[in-house]
Order: sequence, then C-alpha cells, then structure tokens
Amino acid sequence: MDLKRFTRGPLLWILGIVVLLLLVTTLWSGDSNFEKADTSKVISWIDTGQVANAKIIDKDQRIEVTLTNKKRYYSSWVTGQGVQLADQLEAASKSGKLTGGYTVDVPKENFLVGLLVSFLPIVIIVLIFLFIMNQMQGGGSRVMSFGKSKAKLITKDTPKTTFADVAGADEAIEELEEIKDFLQAPAKFQAIGAKIPKGVLLYGPPGTGKTLLARAVAGEAGVPFYSISGSDFVEMFVGVGASRVRDLFEQAKTNAPAIIFIDEIDAVGRHRGAGLGGGHDEREQTLNQLLVEMDGFDVKGGVILIAATNRPDILDPALLRPGRFDRQVTVDRPDLEGRKGILKVHGRGKPFAEGVELDIIARRTPGFTGADLANVINEAALLTARNDQKLITMELLEESIDRVMAGPERKSRVMSDQEKKIIAYHEGGHALVAHALPNSDPVHKITILSRGRALGYTMTLPMEDKFLATRSEMLDQLAMLLGGRTAEELVFHEPTTGASNDIEKATSIARRMVTEYGMSEQLGARKFGSGNAEVFLGREMGHERDYSEKVASTIDEEVRRLIESGHDQAWEILVEYRDVLDNLVLELMEKETLSREQVMQIFAPVVIKEKRPSYSGYGKRLPSDRPPILTPKEQSGNGSLPAGEPTGNGALPAGAGHQDSVPRDGN
Repeated sequence: MDLKRFTRGPLLWILGIVVLLLLVTTLWSGDSNFEKADTSKVISWIDTGQVANAKIIDKDQRIEVTLTNKKRYYSSWVTGQGVQLADQLEAASKSGKLTGGYTVDVPKENFLVGLLVSFLPIVIIVLIFLFIMNQMQGGGSRVMSFGKSKAKLITKDTPKTTFADVAGADEAIEELEEIKDFLQAPAKFQAIGAKIPKGVLLYGPPGTGKTLLARAVAGEAGVPFYSISGSDFVEMFVGVGASRVRDLFEQAKTNAPAIIFIDEIDAVGRHRGAGLGGGHDEREQTLNQLLVEMDGFDVKGGVILIAATNRPDILDPALLRPGRFDRQVTVDRPDLEGRKGILKVHGRGKPFAEGVELDIIARRTPGFTGADLANVINEAALLTARNDQKLITMELLEESIDRVMAGPERKSRVMSDQEKKIIAYHEGGHALVAHALPNSDPVHKITILSRGRALGYTMTLPMEDKFLATRSEMLDQLAMLLGGRTAEELVFHEPTTGASNDIEKATSIARRMVTEYGMSEQLGARKFGSGNAEVFLGREMGHERDYSEKVASTIDEEVRRLIESGHDQAWEILVEYRDVLDNLVLELMEKETLSREQVMQIFAPVVIKEKRPSYSGYGKRLPSDRPPILTPKEQSGNGSLPAGEPTGNGALPAGAGHQDSVPRDGN
C-alpha cells in the first residue's frame, strides 16, 4: 500500500473524524465531580443518615450520592443488587434519614454514539470497497472511473520512434507509411475515391517488432495516438470492458484524426463460442462492443485501429473480415539484409573495435528476430563493460551470440573426464554425420562447454536463405540429430540421457513428414489429424483424430522406419570414419571449443556422401527426365553463387541448427 496515497486520500480524514467523535462522546459521558467509593460504604452512609440525596442510574448500574457535608460519591452494583438499594433508599426516605430524597434515571443513548453505531458497519463496508477499487484502478482520481478507458495518449513530449529506427520489415513499413500519408493528407486519397483501411493487424512471431512498428507510426503520423493492451479491457466486473471500448473510441473520435493501437489483441479478440463460458462472458461482451465500434467508423473521421498479436489463428473471424481489419501485415523473422539493417540500428553510438563486421554477425544469426539481435548487441556491450574494455570486439559478439542461443557459460558446473569424453563423442557424432551428408547445413562450431541447459552443442548454419525443406534435407537432418546417440552406442556400447532432446526433435520431424507433408510412400500425400485444435481446452485435449486405429498403427510404423533409417545411416558414417571421430574428440578434450576452420581440417579425409536417389512414392506417376528450365539469369552463368559462400538465413520448417539440451526428465 502506498503511504503517500493513504495520507493524501480521504480515508485518513474519515478515520480522524471517527476517533474525534468517540473521544468527545467519552468525555461528555464522564462526570469528574463524583469520586469513586466502595458500595459497602455507600450502603453504610444511607443507613446512618449521612446521605442528603441519591440518584440511581439503572442502565449503568451506578448510584450517585451527595453527603450532608456536600461531598459527592458514586459506586456500582452487580445484577440483582439494584432492587436492594432501591428498597433501602425508599426506607431511608420514609424514615427521614434521606432528607433530599432520591431519583431513578434511565439514561438514553447519546445521539452521536447511536448514529455512529448504526452507520459504522456501512461506513466500513464502503471504505473497504473504495480501498479495493483504489488498488485495482491505480488510485488517485480513478477510483470511481473503472468504466473509463485506460489508454495512454502519446503526446509530443514523448520520445519519438520513427521508421528510421525500424529495420528488417520493409513491407510492413511500406503499408504503414500509406496510413501515415492518409492521416497527414487525406484529400489525396479521397480525391480518387480511395478508402483507407479501417484497421491494420500486425501479426508474426514474438520479438519481430510489431509494437516497435506501432510506436514508429505514432512518431511519424503527428496525430493523437492511443495505446492500450488487450488485457486492460478485461476486469472482474461484467460490462466494464465494453464500457472501456466505448470510451476509448469516443476519445479517438473527438480528437480525430487519430490512431488506436491495441497490443496483444488476442486477450480480448479470441474466437467466440469455443470456450467453456456462454455468450454472457465478459470477454465476449467486450469483443462484441469492439466489433460494433470498428464497423461503425465514419471513414472521413480519420480513426484507424492498429492491433498486434502473435496468435492470429485464435482471433474471431468477425474481427478479421474486411471492413474491420482490412489489412493484415505479416511481420516475420528478418532475412539476411534485414538482420544487417537491424544490427546497424542497434549498433548506433556503440564503440566497435577495428575488424568488427556486422555483416558477418548477420550471416551467423539465421532465424534470429529483431529482439534477439538487439539482445546480441546489448550482451556484447555488457561483456565489454564487465571486462573493463572500451571497444566491442568480434570475439565478444561471438560470445554474445552463444549466450543468446544457449545461455551463459556455466563455469561452476564440474564434470568428470569420463562425462566430458561422452559429451565430446556425442557432439562429434552430430558434427561428423552433418558434414558427411550432402543436404545438411555446414558445421560452424562445436563445444563441450556447458551453457544454460545444454551440456554441449554443435552449431550448424545454412549457406543461404531457405523457406522450403526437401524430403532429402529432412532425412539428412534426422540422421544428424541421431548422430550423437549413435556415437554413444558405437563407442560406449550404451546410450545416455543426453540424447533426449535429439530424440524429441527427430520424432517431431518424422511425424510431421508422415502426417503433414505427405512424405510417406505407404500412406501417400494425405494429412492425418485435424488442425483445429481447441486453444481453450489445450491443443492435445482438443485434437481431433480423423483416422482409424489401423492408420494410426501405420503412421507409427512409418515414423519408426524414418527414424531407424536415419539411425542406420548415422551408424554407417561413424563406423567408416571412426578414426576421424576419435581425432575430433581428442581436439575437443584439449580445446573444448572448435571453430569452423579447425573442424574442416579434422574432417579433411571425409568424403561427402552421394545425394539420395529420387523419391519413389509417386506410384504410377513417373517423374519426367527433363530438368527444370533455365532462366535467362541462369543461362548467363550468374544464377548460382560461388561454392561455400554463405548468403544468409535458413528458416527451415524443421529447424535451422542443432543444439543439445540437458535431459528434461532428469534421467
């Protein structure tokens, strides 16, 4: 609880008034003119005629007496003794001993005390309610405004982010620049009857720069920009979310032209009817109000909604239809040129040593998002400061890549020489099989140093940008993944738990080859299993199997056949080049980390295997003997790159590299 907020708020004043009333009431109820005396003495004074007058206060069980010498005393009695005192006073009065007589007083409750007792529970309940609302709404003047929008208005004083600060998302920038132009000069578009999109949905993997793009639009457009998270619409009170949506759009329409940005819109825009609740669910009511507000725009009003999510598959179809989100922009992982641009943006103002080439770092980070690349530069800067250096070197950038991919080096982990040797053979098996297969990515680095959850890892990087994977490439990847397990079986005659992550990846690839990619000769080009998994019930619970038990058994057999085929191929390679494997292990045990150049020297005797024969799962459909037609560029001799020259990212569906993790089951 914030002490300053408590002292400045009304609660402290209310408590002070209550305490003051109790204090005044207590002082009024007391009488300082009477002294306390024992009950026995008061009775004795009455019997001996020393009392001039008396007063019995029934409710307080109190008797007040004034003696003949003008002194005043009071005393109390227990239950049942009051009747005896009354009889004694009556007798004394009749006998003339009590010259002033006596009175009986039945006091009434103080008005203020009665009022306080009556309303105190209500006041306490109200105060508790206000306290809860104060905590929920952030305190201050927003205690009773929980139905108002919590959007933040980006003002001119806010540090601006522009499109110059964004790289690697050229298509998204182009789409959003059009919106900026419309807000700044709408007459240009309206003159030819063009209508600007009412909504733009940015979607893509986490860390690709969706929120950064929205901030750039806010900095470039020069119009009011309202930013809010999708979770800010959801509260414990039904109807609050819908009220906040209405208030948000009313503010935007008042200040039009304006932009509304809703981050993580999947928190409120999930598919209706798929959950366990009914139509009265708070999230559904909020979504319904959002749909109404988006569809009720006046296009000339200049209010545009930009939303970001990394889960477009769970959004309600009514939210995605034209007229609401007219434009859906994919913000994907950057390619080679995009990574170069991102590294240059994040490298501004940082002192780099001579010889640092960000282009090489871009080639060595395929599959990295913008957030990953920013983290690489920042980690390198932190390592430079930690080592009391003034310039960021290439070695520190390489170390930062390893830290981002696998975590910091665990120098405190002490392993025996036997375990190190097992890890060396394991990683050597991966590297040797990957080098010997024609469709595997080249080996870039091998290490047996422990990082994060990995006891060691073999890094393979692609030679160029790839967005498709052939069947041969996936089969070679299966063999490479099983190379570590195979080396353990070949050398130590039994496997270890270190291959658990490899087996998990290999099984996933083989199952997708059979059930999703149609790469099974026995089952053909068919998809097995419904892709409409319920995201609310969990993907596994909501998964629908649309095939029989017999087909399920065949799928398991095909998955096993693919994995066993890769296992056998890895075994043949390691048996043939056992001497090379042993030399690699000796180097790893001595140096712990080997670069690409060192690995290539050791692998010099290895002969690359021939490419796999043509896929035979076409049945009666015989492939043509004619090769693909050559483009004019290929005919001129410029269509291929020099052998061994890397060109960028390799975003294979099955994974671009390899990394061993510590067994998750602890076996």
